[in-house]
Amino acid sequence: MEFLEISRNLLLVLHFVGLASLLGGFLTQIRTMAQGLARIIPAMVHGVWTAFVTGLLLVGVAEARIASGADLSIDHTKIAVKTVVVLVVLVLVMTQRKKESVKTRSLHQSEP
Repeated sequence: MEFLEISRNLLLVLHFVGLASLLGGFLTQIRTMAQGLARIIPAMVHGVWTAFVTGLLLVGVAEARIASGADLSIDHTKIAVKTVVVLVVLVLVMTQRKKESVKTRSLHQSEP
């Protein structure tokens, strides 16, 4: 296995770990949402940063693999949409992390 393939696999695992950390942090706050005591925990902050950085690095590794002759294609529209979504989550997490409790609508949208 070559270096770019190993890098891709390692980054992919770290990307999923970041997503799992973000989702796990959100799921631990479900009980406290009803009471209005939900907050942004460090697992969510670290998870969103890990997912963002490893996602960008995954695109870079894919571009490097293409440059080295791999028969791949990158859907840049999909990457742009994913980047916008993760940036929105990143901004929400970073702006709400210092607050003692977060409004429920910041964590999820309840049905009317």
